[in-house]
Amino acid sequence: MGDTYKIELRDIVKDFSGVRALDHVTIKIRPGTVHTLVGENGAGKSTLMKILNGLYKPNSGSIFLDGKETVIKDPIDAREKGIAMIYQELNYIPDLSIEENIFMGRFPSGRIYAPGEFLPHNTAALSGICCRKRG
Repeated sequence: MGDTYKIELRDIVKDFSGVRALDHVTIKIRPGTVHTLVGENGAGKSTLMKILNGLYKPNSGSIFLDGKETVIKDPIDAREKGIAMIYQELNYIPDLSIEENIFMGRFPSGRIYAPGEFLPHNTAALSGICCRKRG
């Protein structure tokens, strides 16, 4: 498989008011793979993902996309680089499909979509999972 990584966070450190949330964390993700971050509350899972999504800036460390070092300025910059974060939400709209809930707020502008009508062309690319309408 070689050393080809789609995403690599290398030696990431993040402190909040003197408390170290991430202590030299490295994660490497190859294309087409699925990973989980597991840990107790306060372990830094969300902090690491917020760094990858541009909400937080690391105190030190590097982010690489397709082998090239990059800086992610904010969530818009992350999205332009192909990174989007689906936050843990307890609220969803039960009458909408999985993909409609995922893409809520990201529908193309210029028209109104009826429930079940909007299906982005890249939905199947989400972690290689194709979603189906509930019902």
